[in-house]
Amino acid sequence: MVDVKNRWALVTGGSRGIGKGAALFLAKMGCNIIIQARTEANCEATLNEIKALGVEAIAVGAELSKPEEVQKMLEKIDALGKDIDIVLNNAGVQVAYRVDYLKTPVSDYEQSFLINTIAPMMICYHFLPKMAERGFGRIVNTTSGIRREPEQAGYSASKAALDKVTMDLANVYDGTDVMINITDPGWCRTDLGGPNAPNSPESSLPGVVVGAFVDDKKSGRDFAAGLFHGMTLEQAVEYAENKVPKYLGSLD
Repeated sequence: MVDVKNRWALVTGGSRGIGKGAALFLAKMGCNIIIQARTEANCEATLNEIKALGVEAIAVGAELSKPEEVQKMLEKIDALGKDIDIVLNNAGVQVAYRVDYLKTPVSDYEQSFLINTIAPMMICYHFLPKMAERGFGRIVNTTSGIRREPEQAGYSASKAALDKVTMDLANVYDGTDVMINITDPGWCRTDLGGPNAPNSPESSLPGVVVGAFVDDKKSGRDFAAGLFHGMTLEQAVEYAENKVPKYLGSLD
C-alpha cells in the first residue's frame, strides 16, 4: 500500500461534499493537499480543517467551465514548486434533469463536457509527463453509474466520454507506477446528488480514494465506492488489487 505521507495531492471540487471527504481522508494519512473550487474563498473552511490535521494545504480557484482558467490554475500550481503525485478529479456538474428530454438544449452538452470531461483531461495531460519522469503518480477520475436516463443526457454522456479517454490513457501507462483509474462514488446526498439520494457522502469512503493507495502497477479499473463500503483502507486496497478487474473497455 502506498504511503502518502508528505506527498502532494490535488483534489478538484475539494471544498465540499465527496471531494472534501476525500481531501480530509488523505490529509489524515499525512498527505499535503491542494484543493480546488470556483474561488479560493470557497475553500477557506475546508482549508482550515485540513491544516488542523498537521499537513500543508493550499487553495486554488478556477471555474472549470473555462479552459483558460483551468490553464491558469495549473500554472499557479506549477509556480508553487510542489511535485503533484496524486490527482483526484472529483469536481463535476449535473446541469439539469430534463423531463422533456427530446428538447435537451445544446448548452447541456457544452457545459457538461467542459467541466466533466475537458477540465479533468487538461489536468491529466498536464501532470502525467511529470509523474512519468519521476516514476510515480496516481490519477483517479470520478465517473457516474447513471445509465438509461435520457433526462440526464449531458451529464451521462460527458462521464462516458471521461471513462473512454481515461481508459485509453490507462492502457498506455498500465504496468508502470503511474496508475490511472476511475471511481464511482454512487448516488450520494451532495449538492450534485440532491437530498433524495440514498447514500451519505461518507459512504463513498474509502472507495473514492483507494486508487491513491493501490500499489500493483495496474491501471484501467473502476473502483466503485459501493464495493468498499465498510472496509478499512487496508482491506479496501487488498480488495482493489485482487478483486477488481480491468474496465470492460480494456483490450485485455
